[in-house]
Amino acid sequence: MPEEEVGVVTHYFGHINVAAIKITGGTLAVGDTIHIKGHTADFTTVVGSMQIEHTPVQVAKPGDVVGVKVPAKAHEHDKVYKVVP
Repeated sequence: MPEEEVGVVTHYFGHINVAAIKITGGTLAVGDTIHIKGHTADFTTVVGSMQIEHTPVQVAKPGDVVGVKVPAKAHEHDKVYKVVP
């Protein structure tokens, strides 16, 4: 499936399995499928919810930093791609 780069992981909170993702291009919405790929990380997940500063949001745009719950460990500088149907 085609993918478009939408952001980069800026931090990973291991105790709650949340990746902080800075949106660099395009938009990211709840329900989108994302692919996180880095030196050791390579997994796909559906965005179940997003938060900006502990406030739930439905859509994130370039410049936003959102928290997304992820199923595996992500690392700073990992690339985030949105799977395009």
